[in-house]
Parts: sequence; structure tokens; C-alpha cells
Amino acid sequence: MQAAQPAFAASCGGWSAKTEEDEGGSVLTASVCGGPKGDAHMMLTCFDTPVLSYDLGATGQQLEPGISGSFAFKADGKRVTKTLQLEAMYNYFVVNLAKADPLLDLLREKGDVSVSSAKYGETNFPLKGSSAAIGKVLAQCGKAGPADGD
Repeated sequence: MQAAQPAFAASCGGWSAKTEEDEGGSVLTASVCGGPKGDAHMMLTCFDTPVLSYDLGATGQQLEPGISGSFAFKADGKRVTKTLQLEAMYNYFVVNLAKADPLLDLLREKGDVSVSSAKYGETNFPLKGSSAAIGKVLAQCGKAGPADGD
């Protein structure tokens, strides 16, 4: 008998795209969880440009506001390194991406992606379903931001 998991733990098997509430309204979010405890998350949203968020989970509890970190994303023999800034309000790292960013291509590969940094170690996420979920979010890019009210 397994212990009850929080509802979002189901997404550890692959990516999903669903509308989530943000302070600005609802936003389509592609997300996946990973890590040994399933408490790390990667999320992609898009208003004008894609924004990737990386929540370290339990590893990231003692983060200092204003910090940034260099993270290497590796999948299928490819590697993309990005500097992510800490979003203090939510305690996770974020980076703005271009629609044709190599990182978005890498995240649509097969298998797993590992996200690593010298300071925070390495976390693995499955890429199953990532192409469809990321595609849905990118299709919303630049359409209507949360403040447009249309």
C-alpha cells in the first residue's frame, strides 16, 4: 500500500498542459515534476514570451532573494546552459526564453532531461508528453496577456 500522494504528483510520469490560476488570472501552464521525491517542478508559461520556471523542491528551501544560478539542461546528447534568476515570491528560478530558444527544442526531445548546477546538484525530469504540452503553451504566446481582459 503506497502513501497518498498530493494530486500534482501524477504529473511525474510526464508533462501536462493545463490552465492554472496566477495573480493575473488564468494561464496555460506546461509542467512536469521530477527529482527523487517528486517535489521538484519545471513549468512553462507564456504571455508575450515563454518563461521557464524551475522549482528545486526540498533542495531549494534556504534560497536567498536576489540570487541567480547557472543551470545545465541535458537531454539526448544535447546541452543548453542558462542563467536563471530566483523569483523570491515563489522561491523558484525563472528564465525568459525566445520562442525558438534551443532550450525549448531540447525540452521536446525524448527520454529524460537532467537539470544540474554546481550549487544545487542534479534533478531529472521525464520528457514524455513534453512536445505536445510545450506546443500548446507556445501556441498561446503573445495572444492575450492576463491584463488585457479580452
